[in-house]
Amino acid sequence: MIWLGIDTANSPLSVVIVKDDVLLIEESSMMKINHSLRAMPAVEEACRKADITPSEIDAIAVSEGPGSYTGVRIGVTIAKTLAWTLDKPLYGVSSLKALAMNGQLFNGLVCSLIDARRSNVYAGVYRAEGEGLVNVLEDQHCALADLLEKLQEYKEPVLFVGEDVKLHEAVIREQLGGLVHLASFALNVPRASSVVLLAQLADEPETVHTFTPQYKRITEAEANLVKKVSSHE
Repeated sequence: MIWLGIDTANSPLSVVIVKDDVLLIEESSMMKINHSLRAMPAVEEACRKADITPSEIDAIAVSEGPGSYTGVRIGVTIAKTLAWTLDKPLYGVSSLKALAMNGQLFNGLVCSLIDARRSNVYAGVYRAEGEGLVNVLEDQHCALADLLEKLQEYKEPVLFVGEDVKLHEAVIREQLGGLVHLASFALNVPRASSVVLLAQLADEPETVHTFTPQYKRITEAEANLVKKVSSHE
């Protein structure tokens, strides 16, 4: 079985081809270049290097968010288009959970974190179980202070994973002290192979037509509309 995995949820871009549980090719980049220009060519290049045609792909896995609105939307759109035109099953995977897979051997809690500005973050907290991870705290958009308060209650070592962790390192260490462990730079890059692995553990594929990104928060335009409506009530 041949899997195509795509992760464009944030500034990194990762594409993978897995055949019969053998990783044929995985290419990841941390360069902040527009995914709309690079994502589809990266998929085409991965297929070429793996010496397969798109029609040979049996299933597609994509990171569904949360993360960058634009990045998530591009990845999901490409995955849905390919799944529809090739008539292949589509699996959506949490971008936070895929990132946390880099720390699945850690003996404790794994917290994947993405900066959401204004002292807010996207975060998920997990614990290793079998080949995957189980949720300790559901993926969420929240204030960093609230997240750290919840983590403090567990009184367990916590491995923080993600490029944006360094933006909040001082606050994290101040709150959690010796419980804090930071992933190395090599583990802060999301991997499309983790997206595929998590998709393989899923029960059922998505319904392509109704599959949508998981932003975990409303857009700024939607928030402004809510404020406008509320002010007139």
